[in-house]
This record gives sequence, structure tokens and C-alpha cells, in this order.
Amino acid sequence: MPGTSGPGRAFPARPDTSGPVVVVGVGADGWDGLSASARREIGAAEVLMGGSRQLALVPDTGAERVAWPSPMIPALPGLLAERADRAVCVLASGDPMFHGIGTTLVRLLGPGRVRVLPHPSSVSLACARMGWPVEDTTVVSMVGRPVELLNRVLRPGSRVLALSADATTPGSIAGLATSRGYGGSAMTVLEQLGGPHERLVRSTAARWEAEVDPLNIVALECRADPDTAALGSVPGLPDDAFEHDGQLTKREVRAVTLSRLAPVPGELLWDVGAGAGSVAIEWMRTHPACRAVAVESRPERAARVGRNASALGVPGLRVVTGTAPAALAGLEPPDAVFVGGGSTAPGTVETCWNALRPGGRLVVNAVTVESEAVVAAWHAKVGGDLLRIAVQRAGPVGGFTAWRPSMPVTVWTAVSG
Repeated sequence: MPGTSGPGRAFPARPDTSGPVVVVGVGADGWDGLSASARREIGAAEVLMGGSRQLALVPDTGAERVAWPSPMIPALPGLLAERADRAVCVLASGDPMFHGIGTTLVRLLGPGRVRVLPHPSSVSLACARMGWPVEDTTVVSMVGRPVELLNRVLRPGSRVLALSADATTPGSIAGLATSRGYGGSAMTVLEQLGGPHERLVRSTAARWEAEVDPLNIVALECRADPDTAALGSVPGLPDDAFEHDGQLTKREVRAVTLSRLAPVPGELLWDVGAGAGSVAIEWMRTHPACRAVAVESRPERAARVGRNASALGVPGLRVVTGTAPAALAGLEPPDAVFVGGGSTAPGTVETCWNALRPGGRLVVNAVTVESEAVVAAWHAKVGGDLLRIAVQRAGPVGGFTAWRPSMPVTVWTAVSG
């Protein structure tokens, strides 16, 4: 069911293959469930590659059989290059283009060198069994990824399918959901989908204790406990959603800042002077493909950024402990940069501006007179947009209510040419 690919993987030069690599998706029903065309491709192959489980599902055709080593990704180019003059068929689990080896091979060889014959994915089969519309179901892969990814999608009423790594994944999901106030969520583990030993095991997250087959997918219908506060899916989470020591871009300013950074799926953000990491975390929460690097000079705050990222469902946030601009050296060029602290450090804004990809956005928030002077100078130099935000909150004054102003924040936004 689960696959092996992931965003951002880098490969050496593409292997020189004389013909296309054929990728055939195989279900738990094995050879009996394959189409005639899929069987022909397997039968014509001189080399069959795949996981040990997939290889065991097809009969002996006389072809060389190559089981994936561990780790597989670094070995893949060499395995293909060694067999460049032979007909290669790769066996995959389910739909090879859904979190699968097909995606990895297309990225390695190019789309014109890979031909894919998919089988129904585990997600399609699970939705069919559950009666869930596929388009309304959130899918999260736990294969080679931390279970904390679920924290981003836990909200009342949501339907989540988690692709399990092994037999321990359902228990990990149940424990996390319960600890986050979703212990009442209905939980169904679907084993060996499409195969002769298919089984559905039902429980709630709080009461889960079953032993299950390693080949499984978890369906979770999220139900929040009565005292659980649900978090929204748009930027501007409550300040108390973050562990912080006061060094935090506040909720209203954060929402405006994210609107200026304008996250796009697949883009990379540098959050410089990250504090609690709130901007980087909210950037990544906008879409699973959004990436971020949080740069923080104080080790205790950097550790806090990591905890916040896991708690809010984006454990893939990269945290760099160091002082800008030196800590920025060697980082992947960003599509957007937020400077929430340290803009007065010599060279920081210049380094961030020069590092941006064409069309990238730089947003600098200034509170002090000194940081405003830096912003004003850069605005005069490269242009952009200046905005001042003044937030007031109502609070008690004796028996009455009055407005208490927060420190105004100047927001400078510029787009690289």
C-alpha cells in the first residue's frame, strides 16, 4: 500500500536506459487481480524489481528478480544503470503514482522513460469500504514519516485515511489522537485490502488495543472531546496554540504577515529570527507541500520551535540554530523570507534579499525605531510596500472596559525582480 517516494529527493545523473521502465501496480489479490496487459508486461520482462512482498505475489517467469535493498533510494540509479540494456518491470503496491515508486522513477528517469499500469490504490479501496467520497477525504502517509503529521488534520468532523508503515502505526495514531483530545474518534483499521484475507477492525482511538496485520490503512472519523478547542485551518492561530516565552509574532500581525508572504504549494520559506516559529509553522500548515527553515539564535528557543512544529502537525520544519546572516549560508534559496527578529544585524536583510529566487517575497516586521530605520532605508533602495499595524484589545479597567493598545508593527514587503 504505502510507497517510497517523497518531495525534494535528489538523484545523480539519470541512468542511460535503452527503453522505458514499466511499472505495474499489484494489489493484495496478487496475480489473480491483474489485468491481461499487466500480466503481459510482467511476462515479457527480463528483470523484475520490487519489494519482497510484491515479488512473491507473481509467478516465476524466468526473469531475474531484484528485491529492493534498504535504503532503496540511493541504490536505485545504480540498479537501473546495471540493467540498462534489458527490459525492466518494476512491481509496485497499488497505484504506483500515489506515494509510490512510480513517482520516484519519473523524477529519476523523466516522464517519457516510465510507463505505469496502476492498480486501484489503497485509498480508493478504503473509501469504497467506508463509503467515503475520495474527494472529501484527507490522506496522510505515515511511511517513513512521524505520526505528528496528523496534528495538522485533526479537526471535528474530518475524515482521515492514514497510510500505515507497519503493524504499530494504528496504535501510534490512536495514542496521538487521544492525547490531542480526539479519543472519541471512530477508528477503523483495514487490513489486506482487496486480498483474500481482508479484514476490518473497528474501535475508538481511546479504546484501541487490537493487533493487526502490517499491511493496513487507518480510517479515522475525527470527534473532539467536549473540552477540546479545535484549531482553524487558516493563518492566525491563537497565541496560546504555541509554546513561547513572549517572543512570538502575535495572532493578528501573523495573519497579515502570512498574507504578504503568500504561501504557494511547494515553495520554501526562511523564517529568520523565528522566536516560537509561529510564522514558519503557519506557512507549512497552509499546504502539505509548503516547506520552511526556521533560523533561531537561542538554543532553547530553537528547541521550542521544534516542539511547536510537532504539536501543530508540521514536524518536517527544519530548525537551524545560529545567528543570521552567518546561519543562512548554504541554505537552499528561498521563495519567501520573513525577518521577524534581527533585522538590525549587519548584512541580514541584504543576505535575505540577495538569496531570494526571482519573484520571491521578502517581509520584514519592525517594532523598534532602529529596525524601522533599516526598513525605511531598504524601502527607499528597492521599493515595495509599507504597512503599519496597530492592534488594540479590550480589557477591564475597574468595573469598566477599555482599549489597551499593543506596540504598532511596521510591515515592509518587497518582491525580487
